[in-house]
Amino acid sequence: MPRRIFIINRLMLESLICICGAGTMGRGIALSAATQGISVILYDMNAEMLTTAASAVENELAQSIEKNRISREEKENILQAIRFSSILSECRAPLIIEAITENSEAKSALFVELDEINLGDTIYLSNTSSLSVTGIAEQTPFPEKIAGLHFFNPANRMKLVEIIRTKYNSDVMVHRIQNFALQLKKTPVICLDRAGFIVNRVARPYYLEAMRLAEQRQTDTTTIDKIMVSAGFPMGPFHLMDLIGLDVNYMVSCSIYESLGRPARLKPSSLQEILVKEGLLGKKTG
Repeated sequence: MPRRIFIINRLMLESLICICGAGTMGRGIALSAATQGISVILYDMNAEMLTTAASAVENELAQSIEKNRISREEKENILQAIRFSSILSECRAPLIIEAITENSEAKSALFVELDEINLGDTIYLSNTSSLSVTGIAEQTPFPEKIAGLHFFNPANRMKLVEIIRTKYNSDVMVHRIQNFALQLKKTPVICLDRAGFIVNRVARPYYLEAMRLAEQRQTDTTTIDKIMVSAGFPMGPFHLMDLIGLDVNYMVSCSIYESLGRPARLKPSSLQEILVKEGLLGKKTG
């Protein structure tokens, strides 16, 4: 069924959102929203995570000033738009995005808790990169209020977002989510709830074939990256995995592999599995 491109309606602009999870993705989404003048509640049950997030946001904005992307006044306005909280009862907003751990049960449980303190018209969006949004929604009494909104890292810079529509979502709800994405100056793409959605499904061979070449010692990782960049890709597969995090990348590979019936062409890399088990996850672990 063809999807219409909706024109943004000024009456449907979001003025307040809540983001649950102050990790890399959560704080990136918060920064993206605050930059567009949207008030943000950034929640995390871990107070230390909130401190880290606040510092990361401050550093990101300082770099933007140095590069003349924003003024000092704009920086202060953005900072004032983000409220950091470790109190779940403060997570009240018309639109709530979860960016917590990639665990279906945990996401569903959070949505159920949030719905007890929010109004009936609040919609809940999962930033999952590979889990079934339908599966998350069906573990709650209100599956029609849950959809996917998949941002890419770094969320405040990457333009693309995937809107994952389930069989429970109305056109009105999808329209609202699309308007929100446009409000963030993003490029929204609507897709059905399938393994890997669009981007992660298409990207698997890029990562996995590169890992196989490295495992077979046909060449080294630096050479592979240089070749792919020279071929026109903005970033080589290993540079990209380093930025995303090997744990996240490996988890997505495993999820898609299992969902599609374990096809040999999509078998996760044993080398990547070893690195993840050793805690060597890329940039985020130094």
